[in-house]
Amino acid sequence: MLLPVNVTLGAVLVALLLAAAGVAAAAHLGRHRDILVAGVRAAVQLAVVAVAIRWVVGSVPLLLGFLALMYAVAVRTAGRRMTANTTWWWAGAPIAAGVVPVVAALLLTGLVPVKGIALIPVTGILIGGALTATVLGGRRALDELTARRGEVEAGMALGLLDRDARLEIARPAASDALLPGLDQTRTVGLVTLPGAFVGMLLGGASPVQAGAVQLFVLVALMAVQAVAVSVVLELVARGKVHREARVDVRDQSP
Repeated sequence: MLLPVNVTLGAVLVALLLAAAGVAAAAHLGRHRDILVAGVRAAVQLAVVAVAIRWVVGSVPLLLGFLALMYAVAVRTAGRRMTANTTWWWAGAPIAAGVVPVVAALLLTGLVPVKGIALIPVTGILIGGALTATVLGGRRALDELTARRGEVEAGMALGLLDRDARLEIARPAASDALLPGLDQTRTVGLVTLPGAFVGMLLGGASPVQAGAVQLFVLVALMAVQAVAVSVVLELVARGKVHREARVDVRDQSP
C-alpha cells in the first residue's frame, strides 16, 4: 500500500533528516547543513511540483516549458558542482547530448506519449542520471588534472597535443562516474528494488510489467550516462570546462 500522507509521515521524515544531519555533524563530514537544506528544499520543491503538474499535464506548451525548467536547473546544478567559474554553462552539453536522443527515440517510436503524466517522470529520471554522471565525471577529471598536472605538462613536452595529454590523464578517473549506474544495473533484483519497479507494483501493475519498465529505465540511464561522461570528458580535455586559468607550458619563456 502507499504511504499515508499524515502527521506521522511528517514526523518520521523530520526525524530521519535530523538523524542524517546529526550523524554527518558528529563524524565531522562537513555536510550537515547541506543535508538539512537539501531536505527542506526537496519538501518545498516536491510540493510545488505536485501542484504544478496538475496544470502542466493538460497543455503541451506548459509541458515543454516545465521540461526546459528541469533541464536549466540540472545544468546550473551540474555546472556549479564542477566549477565555480564562468565555464559552468558547458554542463548543458553533456546533459543534452545524453537525454535528447533517448527522449526523441521514445517519442518517435511511441513508447512514451507526448503527455505530461508520462513524459515528465521519464525525462526527469534521464536528466537526473545525466546530471549525476556529468558532475561525477567532470569533477573526477578536473581533480585528476590538478593532482597530476606535471604528467600533463610532460606529455605536452613530448609532443602530445594539449587535448590528448589531458585526455590520457583524465579518462580513467572520469570513467569511474559510470560505476554507480553499472552497479545498480548489475545488482537490480538481487540487492535493490529500484523506485520504478516498486512504484509500478504499488500502482497495480503486474511484476512482469514493473520489471520491463525498470529494465528500460536502467538501460536508458546507462546510455544517457555513457554519453554524458564522454562529452564532459571531451570538454575538460579541450579546456572548455576548467577551474583555473590554463597555462600552456610551450608558450612560456624559458
